[in-house]
Amino acid sequence: MEPRLLLSDFLRQDLGLTGTHVGCEHGVCGACTVLLDGEAVRSCLILAVQADGHEVATVEGLGSVEDLHPLQAAFRQAHALQCGFCTPGILMTLVPFLDEHPNPAESEIREALSGNLCRCTGYQNIVDAVKLSTPVPAGW
Repeated sequence: MEPRLLLSDFLRQDLGLTGTHVGCEHGVCGACTVLLDGEAVRSCLILAVQADGHEVATVEGLGSVEDLHPLQAAFRQAHALQCGFCTPGILMTLVPFLDEHPNPAESEIREALSGNLCRCTGYQNIVDAVKLSTPVPAGW
């Protein structure tokens, strides 16, 4: 493996995991977000060799067409995507966020999304999808 190969390029080109999208190649847009040992990271800023020995999860590991991850199902239900380019990175950002914040306020959701650029949706349907995927508070 080329020592300077980016994790995003390794995932897409060598492993065929094309759900990891490459947008800005500067870590700004969030499209290439994957989980590294459970933490959301920008795969365009990490060398593939740095991930050796670590657990890397991509959007392909979230669910399947037959059995969507609850967040994927909520995105579908809330119409939270349009072109879909940003969606894998947003999903991979939100999965660990929701693990740590199982019932977030809208302001917390928006803060969690602040590192992911979406040019199509205006974010409201994405926020709505996150709300749909979170547990209903006791007493509701």
